Amino acid sequence: MSPSCSWLCGIGRRVVYGGTRSLPTTRCPGLRRTLTSTAHPLQICIVGSGPAGFYTAQHLLKHHTQAVVDIYEKLPVPFGLVRFGVAPDHPEVKNVINTFTQTANLERCSFLGNVTVGRDVTIEELQAAYHAVVLSYGAEDKRQLGIPGENLPGVYSARDFVGWYNGLPDNRHLSPDFSSETAVILGHGNVALDIARILLSPLDLLKKTDITQVALNGLSNSRVKKVWLVGRRGPLQVAFTIKELRELIQLPGTHSVNDPSDYQNLTESIKDLPRPRKRLTELLMKTVLEKPGGKEAIRKSQSDQEWGLRFLRSPVAVLPSEDGKKAAGIRLSVTRLEGNGEKAVAVPTGETEDISCGLIFSSIGYRSVPISSSVPFLHKNGIIPNSMGRVQGAPGLYCSGWVKRGPTGVIATTMTDSFDTAQSLLEDTKSGALNYSETRPGASAIRELLLLRGIQPVSFSDWEKIDAIETARGMEVGKPREKILDPEEMLHLVCR
Repeated sequence: MSPSCSWLCGIGRRVVYGGTRSLPTTRCPGLRRTLTSTAHPLQICIVGSGPAGFYTAQHLLKHHTQAVVDIYEKLPVPFGLVRFGVAPDHPEVKNVINTFTQTANLERCSFLGNVTVGRDVTIEELQAAYHAVVLSYGAEDKRQLGIPGENLPGVYSARDFVGWYNGLPDNRHLSPDFSSETAVILGHGNVALDIARILLSPLDLLKKTDITQVALNGLSNSRVKKVWLVGRRGPLQVAFTIKELRELIQLPGTHSVNDPSDYQNLTESIKDLPRPRKRLTELLMKTVLEKPGGKEAIRKSQSDQEWGLRFLRSPVAVLPSEDGKKAAGIRLSVTRLEGNGEKAVAVPTGETEDISCGLIFSSIGYRSVPISSSVPFLHKNGIIPNSMGRVQGAPGLYCSGWVKRGPTGVIATTMTDSFDTAQSLLEDTKSGALNYSETRPGASAIRELLLLRGIQPVSFSDWEKIDAIETARGMEVGKPREKILDPEEMLHLVCR
């Protein structure tokens, strides 16, 4: 047992996760760190250990030699969207974890997992212990369709489904029904294409990724043969990127079934488009309008699974089965566009059409939620009102990532956004807007509060134990890792 955390000996701990409580009687080592000796360290707390949190910490630690940064996370494991949002067949995107690990292992940085801010410790308590608090907790809710039947069995949010196959503890009991041969995905973003790819990928490919065994078991019984991706606007307004489209086009055992009329008269329209949009549209057109005998025709003759993009369609109702117990189809409003380019708006024409399907995914975006009544929040936009990361009307309080700007962009977008917030904080220390001449206790005070409340933080060294076990379990079955799904199991592993 480490002397550095002997104060925790014998303390029963309380885990509150997903509405359940348990009281393991063991305790975890390695909670305290040795701090750099400075007269007045700049104590900073970051709430959320995803890309926004780690990039903010990285910039602060690099550019302020007296900064001490503590990263709080409600789960026992770090990395947020990189672990639970990035598709399992995109391991190269997850390499950013190596950079985050370097940051976490710096002497002036600590990770405190298994701590839910707003419940286990309040924002006000963090503000009293730190000179600055940065909210980087992302978008943990999903946008609702707001149509009849969306709560029927067979209808799933993209967030929940992605969480299920990526091992997010909240979604481990999802158990999707893959008995329908047709699936409909509502949305034309990268997440929608991720879902289509997971549904149609050969199992032999998925078995080499870090997709959960639970998901592999479920997909092995899938009867899905056709996937429609439905969007309310046209080909020039799709939100996915060329990389994801190319991956879907090249997916073994599949071919596309798209309507050539959707792409008529686009040749002239794309000439003046920005290069990324132009290349994307050209790839779409090449796939759909190729001559007979081309690659796509050959793929079609050799595959029994298909996918297609449906444009100018907006969901108006999920259609129930005859007994009303599950989804059996979706009714779509046919739309037309008013305006041009990115600003074009979809307007209903009054026509509708139905697609028979028993599996529907709503991929219309994520949404941030308020963390505390003391923190300003724009419910309509799902963000914290801010100016360059400075929370409006709350000196010393900052935000970065999706809770700052909304759930848009890729990891590189979040990096730039987080660096901007960190720079705002640093500028405030120089201007005097953020005064850190007075000593603040930082994590030491919060750990004492957590001790009194029976909350046991998980350190980064504890996470590395979980990481080693997951990696070892993965190696046994030829995968990079086998994720642990139950937070209780994670905690018992680090405390044994």
